Amino acid sequence: MTELIEWLPDGTPYSPRFGDRYRSELGGLAQSREVFLHGCGLPAAWAGQDQWRILETGFGLGLNFLVTWQAWQADPQRPRLLHFVSTEAYPASAADILRATLAHPDLVPLAEQLQAQCWGLLPGLHRLVFEGGRVMLSLCIGDTKAVLREQHFEADSVYLDGFSPSKNPDIWDLHTLKAVARCCRRGTRIASWTIARAVLDGLTQCGFEVRKTPGLPPKRDNLQGSFDPRWEPRRTSQFTQLAASHCVVLGGGLAGAAVAASLARRGWQVELLDTHPAPAGGASGLPAGMLAPHVSPDDSLLSRLSRSGVRATWQQAQALLQPGSDWRASGVLERRLDRSPGLPADWPQAGLDWSEAAGPQQLAQAGLHPADGPACWHPRAGWIKPARLVQALLAQPGIRWRGGAQAARLRRDVSTGLWEVLDARDLCLAQAPLVVLAAGHASARLTEGGLPLQAIRGQLSWGLHPAGNAAAFPPFPVNGHGSFIPAVPTPEGPAWLAGASFERDQDNTEPSPLDQRANFERLQGLLPAAAQALAPAFAGDGARAWTGVRCASPDRLPLAGPVDPARQPGLWVSTAMGSRGLTFAVLCGELLAARLHGEPLPLERRLAQALSPERFQA
Repeated sequence: MTELIEWLPDGTPYSPRFGDRYRSELGGLAQSREVFLHGCGLPAAWAGQDQWRILETGFGLGLNFLVTWQAWQADPQRPRLLHFVSTEAYPASAADILRATLAHPDLVPLAEQLQAQCWGLLPGLHRLVFEGGRVMLSLCIGDTKAVLREQHFEADSVYLDGFSPSKNPDIWDLHTLKAVARCCRRGTRIASWTIARAVLDGLTQCGFEVRKTPGLPPKRDNLQGSFDPRWEPRRTSQFTQLAASHCVVLGGGLAGAAVAASLARRGWQVELLDTHPAPAGGASGLPAGMLAPHVSPDDSLLSRLSRSGVRATWQQAQALLQPGSDWRASGVLERRLDRSPGLPADWPQAGLDWSEAAGPQQLAQAGLHPADGPACWHPRAGWIKPARLVQALLAQPGIRWRGGAQAARLRRDVSTGLWEVLDARDLCLAQAPLVVLAAGHASARLTEGGLPLQAIRGQLSWGLHPAGNAAAFPPFPVNGHGSFIPAVPTPEGPAWLAGASFERDQDNTEPSPLDQRANFERLQGLLPAAAQALAPAFAGDGARAWTGVRCASPDRLPLAGPVDPARQPGLWVSTAMGSRGLTFAVLCGELLAARLHGEPLPLERRLAQALSPERFQA
């Protein structure tokens, strides 16, 4: 639920819900810098670190984040990565976040970037990225106690913020403070503006040593402290943070490129091996693919995962690709041919940023009518050329491409802890302490006992626009039983794409006339007007074929994580994206890197567990 904010005559934002100001009487900027940033010993404390992880209770209007981001920008000794995890039960609107910053002109450029990403903030975790992926804001929407149960990481600094304990006691109660303590390591520094006795006693009970410090007028005192319990705290992160070193990634498609990019941003030297001579030589060589969230009336696991994936890929496309030629944020119409509404009945306002019932105008643009059945409109959707995204991901420093490298098996040297990648003649192609398998269904044969991966053959039909028939095509992609993407630019002119087949346990790439016919039949059901315009192309030689082999798991969800940490340490996997490689590859790359480094995850814990390869171990 979005918070409705009132603005007092002096320009101070005010919450009618809690009957309290968002800022101290002295002003929010001084409070953010003196109470929270400097109260946690920053920026000096993070100097020279690889990463720094800050936990905040109560995001509010984002001022603490903006001040911390600004300090990170200005510090020549800043950490390579800054993670800022913030909880918020009632997020403010993007417009109010920007308005609250206008009084501080030096923060406005940062606030504008934040505003542009504050959309679709449904309950759950939303990863917003800035500075080329080096500043990451994890917005956890919901009750602080509940959302922190879904985050397992060790914070280096904690900003205890929120409305006054007398106005909003839940965010200061003992259960919330225990949830905060579970995210701390010994030595984590904590700061707050409140010195309420219940808060001081609760923090002491949870293992914090706290003290009063001089406050900002008119407040006499603030609170500072550190986590130093008398007992040994349990680790919240499953994996010890690794020092970046050398890594080998097998597979040069979307999955492998995304893993390589995520690790390279963290300082790894990545050697990427692929059997093809150039990147995206397999299924990621698709001429263009659709990026759109999955929807379901019960907002299923797949639906929630897909939103996180779409956001992650959308961010990379905006940062790395050329709009119009490499991708287009056109929106996508989804026909619900099963005649179900698709969306949850109680879909909140924030959900409309993601998906809503299609209106008459959108249906008409696709040559459809309301009588043709329900449809959904996805505003944050469009088409992308996967090969261009692969190339852009691999272009950053720290990644070395090696094509024509056929890995036959892996061998681990127990004495050195290094994995060796061997070819068919048992010659070593590469070695490293970490190997990530991202080679689609071929990944299965490189692990002991294999992985439950299935080859899925897909054939896409495509061709150049026929002269004079542009009006028969919608101005945006359409999905349903089959899909259609209009007007993708190619060197020969604008092209249309229709398909695709889905053949299990098939890995041949020879075009099939039967699949061409099946694609046309699907198009007839999906978009009758477009099918009629393309009938001559399918009847003659105007419809070309592209085939590729995708990879899926038994539950149709990706595998991202360690293969078998007990028996095969240092062997990880990112694969089984199915027909949603554009949705999942970037997200899985970030999930894998976060788990390797003990970082805050880009997903709620239960969603991340659903992607773990360990779910298939006996």
